[in-house]
Amino acid sequence: MLPEVAVLSMGGTISSTNAGGKGVEPTLTGEALVSDVPEIADAAEVSAASFRQAASGELTIDDLVELAAEITRRVDGGASGAVVTQGTDTIEETAFVLDLLVDRDAPVVVTGAMRNPTLPGADGPANLLAAVQVAASEAARGIGTVVVLNDEIHAARYVKKTHTENPATFKSPLTGPVGWMSEGTPRIAMRPIRRHHIALAPDAQDRPVALLKASLGDDGRLIGEIGRLGYAGLVVEALGGGHMPSRTVESLTSLAAEMPVVLASRTGSGEVLRRTYGFPGSEIDLLDRGLINAGPLDGLKARLLLSLLLRAGTSRDEIQATFDSWLEPESR
Repeated sequence: MLPEVAVLSMGGTISSTNAGGKGVEPTLTGEALVSDVPEIADAAEVSAASFRQAASGELTIDDLVELAAEITRRVDGGASGAVVTQGTDTIEETAFVLDLLVDRDAPVVVTGAMRNPTLPGADGPANLLAAVQVAASEAARGIGTVVVLNDEIHAARYVKKTHTENPATFKSPLTGPVGWMSEGTPRIAMRPIRRHHIALAPDAQDRPVALLKASLGDDGRLIGEIGRLGYAGLVVEALGGGHMPSRTVESLTSLAAEMPVVLASRTGSGEVLRRTYGFPGSEIDLLDRGLINAGPLDGLKARLLLSLLLRAGTSRDEIQATFDSWLEPESR
């Protein structure tokens, strides 16, 4: 008896072919993707379906909430794991949301392709096979959602896309991959110290969160528009270890009194500092003014975490505690 794995396709490069237009578009179904890789039949009993059919930039948090519910339903119905295929542009965001919403030990694997099926050396079939092998494995149980491409296994909380075209685009700058594939066998070398789960009510409403990146000479005029535009929170990707130009400080202070404002770093790697610099606009100054430290989370992931916490009705103090506890081990 082979393990059962659910494959849910959402479009993207892995499913893109030339339909007569100027370029390729996502047209292949989940069933077609699986049938093109006969080796999958040796790894698992696969049930494939097209959950969405779009470029990954068209996906929304609502789509991912529905996807998490469908994965949970499949696992509760007997699936040993689940594979999601989609465009690579937002894989790191999809994987992170699923990691937060799917509260099961069954492996959830997100994969895609950098080279579409019309190109020599298309990587989609190999990535899909490896993803199914990980989803079917006992080794990957309990570690949360992972991203599998180029024979590497990355934890959702740390992975990011780092190149526009290179098949080795997915990296985890802080930790490296948690595992790899060897002759069709998943090798898990590291496990995250804890998992985080957010429970959403069926009628939970969207709470949009803005993401702003700081830059040289930034005068902060966009910060004053955040509340007026209907956002419920803000993540600011600050300079370096968590620094903002002094001219933005008053706007950030005012906004932090109205809604959660999370301080991340635009560098994409490392933790936001807490107690090193003391000048106006430094991390000490901004945290003292009520901003929330994103810790090791980059702006993309901090935005998604804050948005889901707000959907769940989490208080500001609880939001702060969640970000502060991100790297703490599970309490026993």
